Amino acid sequence: MHFIEAQQKVLPALRSLCRAKVLGPDLFNDQMLVDSADLIAGVDEAGRGPLAGPVVAAAVILDPDQPIEGLRDSKKLTARVRERLAEEIKRKALAWSVAHATVEEIDALNILEATMLAMKRAIVGLSIEPNLILVDGNRIPRMNRRINAVVKGDDKVPAISAASILAKTTRDSAMMELDERYPQYGFAAHKGYGVKRHIEAIRRYGVLPVHRRTFSPVREILEAEDSFSLEPDCAADGRP
Repeated sequence: MHFIEAQQKVLPALRSLCRAKVLGPDLFNDQMLVDSADLIAGVDEAGRGPLAGPVVAAAVILDPDQPIEGLRDSKKLTARVRERLAEEIKRKALAWSVAHATVEEIDALNILEATMLAMKRAIVGLSIEPNLILVDGNRIPRMNRRINAVVKGDDKVPAISAASILAKTTRDSAMMELDERYPQYGFAAHKGYGVKRHIEAIRRYGVLPVHRRTFSPVREILEAEDSFSLEPDCAADGRP
């Protein structure tokens, strides 16, 4: 699945995470931004909850001399607006990077640690070293950088909003590619989330390589298939 648009260095997965110092309104202030000399990288992810596909992370350093109107949490924007803003972000940002963790990494590590891995790859992929990194949520990847988390940062910090938009549009594009390969699963509509139509398709057509096998209900479907395959073949020994 070739959808990563910025250079990334493949790093070994880190199993150790650190709990972030969460920035609330009393800690996230103008002086922090002044001290960072505008080189602030916003980081966000897309795709933690779905049953299929990678988890994608983006890091963005905005250019204060080229403001972008309309930045906010990508989930609160229409697909058309997200796509328009994504192109503007790529054109105007000082630096941006998009990276991902694979389905295999998600199943091997767990979704939280895979998300941290994707975020770290996105940060390392930036062409400019930021003075401050702000991550949406309450967890951060362990890095030797000045880095903090901002709860609901995708609606508070423009750089995080921009990262949210790039991560979301990149992942959506990847799911559209999956829809072309596996049209019976409906990835274009549900983007891999566990909606009824998706679960029914898995039961009818089977689990794909792009499905996260450690996620319920994919795991339960696989366990049921394994259980069925282990049942004795009564017809083989003449029993009814």
